[in-house]
Amino acid sequence: MNLLTRDSSTETIRDLSRVLVVGKSPINRVVVSKIVERSGLRPISEPPDIAAKTLLTLVPGAIVLDGGPDNKDCDHLMPGIETLRRASGKSLPPVILLSTMNGTPESLGLSNVIDAVVAKPITPERLQPVIDRLISR
Repeated sequence: MNLLTRDSSTETIRDLSRVLVVGKSPINRVVVSKIVERSGLRPISEPPDIAAKTLLTLVPGAIVLDGGPDNKDCDHLMPGIETLRRASGKSLPPVILLSTMNGTPESLGLSNVIDAVVAKPITPERLQPVIDRLISR
């Protein structure tokens, strides 16, 4: 799974063993990072403003976004993620939204960017199977 490639034209690194964990809450980022590690992957934990810069140089194997209390904390990342997914031609990297609401990407109007929605509270039993399923596809 440790596929590391470099796009020489843009100096972008694609590392499928990395999962970008994004959220304003440091506690939620730590919890999600521990769950990512249980899947045998390496988390990169960042607040939304730093994550936008990271996505310019690194394409991770997956992205986990903590939507915050209103599911809007990571909205400004959506255009960049959508561009990455379109460029891959395969809707990669897969994206998981951690949400305060139950629903699907379609019901939340995010089906072009989000592959799965996991309702909070965040638990290994809820999140880990979703990470494993999306990474293996």
